[in-house]
Amino acid sequence: MASSHLPNYLRTNRMRLGLSQDEVAYLLGTESGTRVSRYEQFARDPGLRTALAYEAIFQRPIRELFAGIYDEVEREVASRAKRLVLNTDHMRPGERTARKREVLTKIAGTKVKKPQHP
Repeated sequence: MASSHLPNYLRTNRMRLGLSQDEVAYLLGTESGTRVSRYEQFARDPGLRTALAYEAIFQRPIRELFAGIYDEVEREVASRAKRLVLNTDHMRPGERTARKREVLTKIAGTKVKKPQHP
């Protein structure tokens, strides 16, 4: 199922605060609003420091500001976690394997059948 979120909500939040692109650029520590425009138009993804700066400026969590990107990353991680859960079927049963399976299942966001061991 496709995500219903935009890749980011930077423009929405900037407009909510009544800031110009140049003002946000200044707060981000960049020279002009051109880079801000590229982020807002989904032409470029910001680096971690810039994303954290956006969080500080807009007082919103990164996962909310970049909801569409977050959804995509979350699905990718969940898919990889499901594959790792299946790998635990071949591990020696024990407390550590059970904990690993529990964590990976939670990340995967699904119920995965427990392996049957004799």
